[in-house]
Amino acid sequence: MKAVAYRHILPITDPQSLLDVELPVPVVQGRDLLVKVEAVSVNPVDTKVRKRVDPQGADKVLGWDAAGTVVAVGADVTLFKPGDEVFYAGAIDRPGSNAEFQLVDERIVGRKPSTLDFAHAAAMPLTTITAWELLFDRLGVPRGSSARSGVVLVVGGAGGVGSMAIQLARRLTNYTVIGTASREDTRAWVKEMGAHHVVDHHGDLVAAVKAVAPQGVDVALSLTHTDQHFAALAELLKPQGKLGLIDDPATPPDIRLLKAKSQSLHWESMFTRSLFHTDDMQAQHQLLNEAADLVDAGVLRSTLRENLGTISAANVRRAHVQLESASTIGKLVLSGF
Repeated sequence: MKAVAYRHILPITDPQSLLDVELPVPVVQGRDLLVKVEAVSVNPVDTKVRKRVDPQGADKVLGWDAAGTVVAVGADVTLFKPGDEVFYAGAIDRPGSNAEFQLVDERIVGRKPSTLDFAHAAAMPLTTITAWELLFDRLGVPRGSSARSGVVLVVGGAGGVGSMAIQLARRLTNYTVIGTASREDTRAWVKEMGAHHVVDHHGDLVAAVKAVAPQGVDVALSLTHTDQHFAALAELLKPQGKLGLIDDPATPPDIRLLKAKSQSLHWESMFTRSLFHTDDMQAQHQLLNEAADLVDAGVLRSTLRENLGTISAANVRRAHVQLESASTIGKLVLSGF
């Protein structure tokens, strides 16, 4: 099968940093599905792994977002059958989706939204799972239009996770949603995703947020540059407020700032359930199926922003360059081989 892989840690500008390769089609067994990959999305985790994990000459396939068709199932599979169209983010400790065929555990796979093509579906899994788990599993934001009200702040609202977090908070909760963005195009995108208010995180974040939420915020999602915003977020959070993180702060934040108001800090990694085979691992299957229902009902939308063409080393390199510029809006997708 065709695949895109890397063999050594190299700058993304090096033509050898990602390569078009031929690999054996994997053999399905157990609870695995063998999926014919139709489209993939590229995420910051791809660039992080490429920079930090040296395969020492072996072919390592990146990619943790895909939509495709099940072509074979393991003996223990009960949730899917060949011919089913699916979408998923996969597992960080297994070969990625930048290949014609991929093995993935059925417990972290959902049915593809019927109203989306493969490209638009591939843009959704990783960011949907991350935003969903962060809002509802880690931070405990109550769902429902009649549920408790509050204020949620999403720092980095125009990125992939921010785009989904804003939609989920606006559509599924009774919270006022504040998203941050600094450019005209990103501000417009954050508003389009559903934020009630958009503020600039490059200036005085405390003053900007308090101008629209004078009492502060109940929960905050820090999706980027946490080391720069941590003190401001601690000040903005109400007593007993909750702060959720997904990035890798260059400087460890001073968590003592959270003590006076009994605030709590929550990490989210959407690979935790698959990496440790937690008892509730199948929650991601259920989550993705519910998200698909919400898409088909017109409640949620794909955040695909740009389709860069076929799944090739040259196009995946282009996607990595864009992601490393830290200016991407929504999601970058590639389709077909």
